[in-house]
Amino acid sequence: MPGERQPQQAGGPYHPPQAYPPAGGAPAGAAPAGAVRKPRTGARTTPRTRKARLRVAKADPWSVMKVSFLLSIALGICTIVAAAVLWMVMDAMGVFSTVGGTISEATGSNESNGFDLQSFLSLPNVLLFTSIIAVIDVVLATALATLGAFIYNLSAGFVGGVELTLAEDE
Repeated sequence: MPGERQPQQAGGPYHPPQAYPPAGGAPAGAAPAGAVRKPRTGARTTPRTRKARLRVAKADPWSVMKVSFLLSIALGICTIVAAAVLWMVMDAMGVFSTVGGTISEATGSNESNGFDLQSFLSLPNVLLFTSIIAVIDVVLATALATLGAFIYNLSAGFVGGVELTLAEDE
């Protein structure tokens, strides 16, 4: 029966079965006289690639939420830093003073100076507005990614999920 051990013969030491029996009736462990191992001549120079087909059957909503939260926090920080750098570059180029002067002349009258763009677009105001947008983005991106995981799990139940082919170079 398969899986059962065959009783060993008590006559001598155990010799595992050989794939190719030795030539000339020599004993199992002895090499033929004068036999020298030759190097392989047709060896491959390119590495062999192993491939595996896998299926993503389920996405855990909790892990998707954690990862999307961290990624959206990073995106929010990048947005705030980019807005600050852009504001500093535009201020150094004199964009706000030039445009602000033009708007003040266009909207001003004899009694007032008109709309002051420089006080409206000051760095603290810009960073406050950008921070509010970044917080809203963090909440929305996390919620949408989690909802997307739930929708993926529902659709993967019907169609089986996404199939991937992974390759490994050796």
